Amino acid sequence: MAPDQYFSHHTAANLHELPIEPAAELHVTSIAPRREPRARGVIGHRVSAGRDRVVEIGGLLVSSPVDTWVALAEYLPLEALIVLGDGLVRRWEPMATMADLEQAVAASSGRRGCRLLAEALRQVRPRTDSARETQVRRWLVKAGLPEPVVNLAIRNERGAFLGFGDLSFPDHGVLAEYDGNHHFTADQSQRDIDRLESIMAAGWRVVRLNKTHSQARSVALVRAALVQRGWRP
Repeated sequence: MAPDQYFSHHTAANLHELPIEPAAELHVTSIAPRREPRARGVIGHRVSAGRDRVVEIGGLLVSSPVDTWVALAEYLPLEALIVLGDGLVRRWEPMATMADLEQAVAASSGRRGCRLLAEALRQVRPRTDSARETQVRRWLVKAGLPEPVVNLAIRNERGAFLGFGDLSFPDHGVLAEYDGNHHFTADQSQRDIDRLESIMAAGWRVVRLNKTHSQARSVALVRAALVQRGWRP
C-alpha cells in the first residue's frame, strides 16, 4: 500500500484483535487526494487528511482503535457497537478511556451512523472482561432486569476484599458470573471455587453461566435469583 493508505473498518478491528467476526474482504482507506483503492477482495474508502489517527501494527498502517469503532458505526448494528465499545475500555489492557470515546462521538457528528454510535456510547460500560460478558449484561438489561454493576469489588461485612464479581446486583446481593473457557483450567477452577465460596459465605446468591446458556435461560436464572432476593419487576 501507499504511505497515504491504511487498513480500516473491519480489517482494522481484526488487526487490533477487537471482538468482531473476521472480515471477508480487506478494508483500505486512502487519504485525499488519492482515490480509494479498487481491487478484487478490497473495499476502498477515501477520507480527508487528518480525519483518522493512524497507528502501526507489525509494520502495517491501521486506523486507531477508537477511529475504527467510529468508522464501523456505518456498518454494524447497535449491539455489536456496544460490544466493541466495551472491548475498547475493557478492564485489562484497555485501548481507550470513556473520555476518548466521548470525544470521538462528539467529533463524528454528521457522519453516517453517528446517532447509532451515540446510542452505543450510552450503553458502553468500562472494566468488562469479555465480549460474552457484555452480551449477557445486555440480555439482562433488555429483559427489564436491573442493570448489573460490572466487575464490582465485593467485600464482606468487615470490609475484607473477597473478589471481583462479573455482573453484580449489590442492592439484592445477587452475582451473575460468566465462566469463559479460561475458567475450566484446573488452577483457575480452584481459584473460582475459593472466591465464590467466600462470596456466598458473605450472603451473596451466585448464578453461574457459561457458553451453553441461551439468552432465555440466562435471563430466567438471574431473574429467579433476583426475585428470590426481593426484587419485583
